[in-house]
Amino acid sequence: MFEQQRYKLHWITAILEMLKTLKEAILPLVVLVFANGWRGSGSAPWYVEYWTFIVFGVLIVALLISGIIKWLRFVYWFEDDELRIESGLFIKKKRYIPFDRIQSLDYTEGIFHRPFGLVKVKVETAGSSSAKQAEGELTAISKEAARRVETELAEAKKRKRNSTVVHENEIPVEGIVPEEAVEEKAASREVFSMTNRDLLILATTSGGIGVILSGVAIFASQFGELIPYEWMYEEISAFIKFGVLIVAIAVFLGLLGVWLLSVAMTFLSHFNFTVLLDEEDIVITRGLLEKKRATVPLKRIQSVVVVENPIRKLFGYAAVTIHSAGGGVSDGSKINLFPLVKRKFVAEHLQEVFPDLYVGEPVNKLTSRGKSFYYRIDFFWMVPVIGALTYFFFPYGLFALAIIPAIIALGIWQHRSAAYEIKGNQLTMRFRGISLQTAYMMRKRIQSMEMKQSYFHKRKGVATVTASVKSGMGTYHATVQHMEVEATEEIMEWYEKDRKAVVDPATE
Repeated sequence: MFEQQRYKLHWITAILEMLKTLKEAILPLVVLVFANGWRGSGSAPWYVEYWTFIVFGVLIVALLISGIIKWLRFVYWFEDDELRIESGLFIKKKRYIPFDRIQSLDYTEGIFHRPFGLVKVKVETAGSSSAKQAEGELTAISKEAARRVETELAEAKKRKRNSTVVHENEIPVEGIVPEEAVEEKAASREVFSMTNRDLLILATTSGGIGVILSGVAIFASQFGELIPYEWMYEEISAFIKFGVLIVAIAVFLGLLGVWLLSVAMTFLSHFNFTVLLDEEDIVITRGLLEKKRATVPLKRIQSVVVVENPIRKLFGYAAVTIHSAGGGVSDGSKINLFPLVKRKFVAEHLQEVFPDLYVGEPVNKLTSRGKSFYYRIDFFWMVPVIGALTYFFFPYGLFALAIIPAIIALGIWQHRSAAYEIKGNQLTMRFRGISLQTAYMMRKRIQSMEMKQSYFHKRKGVATVTASVKSGMGTYHATVQHMEVEATEEIMEWYEKDRKAVVDPATE
């Protein structure tokens, strides 16, 4: 027997590890430098005057040395149909990942990778703890080395298939496999891509501005002591004296700047969004500055959801997301399969990817029996709020009464949108909060089915049914509220039918 060849990462790994650690510690470093001032009074020795910079420099050097050590002590190799990784200086860590447990190999080309022709490879398995913590990660390797990993993975799976065929056909001679049992992997084909026009619409209608503002709010809450609120208050008070129009223009320009930033972020992250399909996987590629490629095994997909945002629906667009079993898939449990697609082409694209999926509109609407429940519950907590606003801010508080018709209109809208349909072994459920969601789920993929009925529900003969499917390390819930009891019982009976005979290895 010979020792397996061991491979190392590219030297740029040392810098990437340093930057990764620096990124995680950037806020404490900022506090260290700025909270203690740039310089002293001028009478102390130089090393006291500049002690914050000295500490900052020492930390940078320490992080760089740490990155170099991580790079030098990291090796990986292939042995016994496993990807084996060894790392650590004082505490050695060994991780053996069987190839048959690997769900996907996800690739990322960052701004430090591309000049050297490198990629970062994330090894995802069903047991990965989260989307951000992969089972194994090769921080920076050449594209040739990445292809080597793919080749080893493909050959290991091929050997397993061949051994299975040998066993099933009871061929006694080891290593002899019928040629017809070995199928060559079909070439990937493109099933969807976003044009620049679609990408621009996606960017302008995305919710990125909320992410930016929430990030600013979190920073302000965590480091409020460092923010000079008194000085800001004085400056703002002085600025308001220029007049309401000037203040309104300034606020508008500020929000416009944040919106343009969110548009740019979405545009860069989804640039050249393409979906490829091969025999076993969906491959999603995207990104301009940082190119990413994520692989989603078809057998792990638990549900397909068509999401129709009211604003995008005005232009005839929708989005399609999928939920996959197991952790660490792509960017999370909910995967954007088609971030933006013409609604009239949704069925066509889905049929290409999921030929056995029925993607028609659910035909069973709700009757008027449970309509009032869609807005009745909101009054229990909204009426006291409206009363308080009316009392304390009279007469302007009377405008709060407009909330009542708004709640009723939203409830009626949600009731009219709700629908369901059972088609063979597939359940389709349609419901809405603000955006309309249509979830397509196969019976063998549904983890649980729950029926809820309160005292008031029983009096009206209605109930709420929820279908739950695995989504990453969590669960996705498709819920149709306040539907007729007869309809919920029909769904429950359909789900319980032949459950013992239905086994889904993807969710075990």
